[in-house]
Amino acid sequence: MAPASNCNATLLLLVGLLPISADMDTTLPQSVAAERPIALERLRAAGLRPTRQRVALARLLLENGNRHVTAEQLHSEALAASIPVSLATIYNTLHQFIECGILRELVFEPGRSYFDTNLEDHHHFYCDTTGDLQDIPGEQVTVGRLPQPPAGAEISRIDVIIRIRREPRQNTTLN
Repeated sequence: MAPASNCNATLLLLVGLLPISADMDTTLPQSVAAERPIALERLRAAGLRPTRQRVALARLLLENGNRHVTAEQLHSEALAASIPVSLATIYNTLHQFIECGILRELVFEPGRSYFDTNLEDHHHFYCDTTGDLQDIPGEQVTVGRLPQPPAGAEISRIDVIIRIRREPRQNTTLN
């Protein structure tokens, strides 16, 4: 059998409709490989079944760079993108993503959680005035002496949150 070199043959290979022989080139053409969404790959790598709602929410979260979002913000974005989903489903999906290692949850106070798509070693500035979050690269923060964890426990991660507050703007209107 001749090597499958066109896109249609490659797609047939992917869905299992064309038998694979040893002399076939089964690599994806660059144009197809470049179109594979990050969200779908991350869901599959985490072992989550890529349902329509999971894929849609993962795309909103993951395909535009690292970000911090609340469940309510994600719900608004989903509705604006014509993705019919309830806030309860948003919360359930976010917690599934956390359990699978796709996101991290940042809790600043009771009832105030952000979901972070950046899984690299990093810390945060949190503005008490505006609620804005900004990443701090992990190597820019040094943690000194740590206490011993309680018996039977170990430190799994250290999250540093530096709380800041913006100065109120001066009223510069003239009388």
